[in-house]
Amino acid sequence: MERPLVTVCRDCCCGSARKHPDVDHAGQVARLRAALGQAGVRVSACLDACERSNIVVVHPTPAARRAGARPVWLGYVLDDAVIGDLTAWVEAGGPGVAPLPEILTLYRTNAPAG
Repeated sequence: MERPLVTVCRDCCCGSARKHPDVDHAGQVARLRAALGQAGVRVSACLDACERSNIVVVHPTPAARRAGARPVWLGYVLDDAVIGDLTAWVEAGGPGVAPLPEILTLYRTNAPAG
């Protein structure tokens, strides 16, 4: 079964110990990769949503994308509970396949304009 791709922003603000000193940024990426596979998680340079760091984008599978699903942007991904909820949703199929869990709607944000 195909899984959605997860993009984790790690640049100027997202992943910054200066901005979020109590977050294990490398640990977040490691937990996602352990759960979703190395190929299922990519690290990106700045996604231009610094005010909502840490940003994670969940991209639908190609089949879900063809059916109309779009990437889901999540902001303020700063704790293990959110990583767990995110992982469970991706494992269930993610955008276009499984409904966004209610708890993750609290983190949903828009992609930057432009």
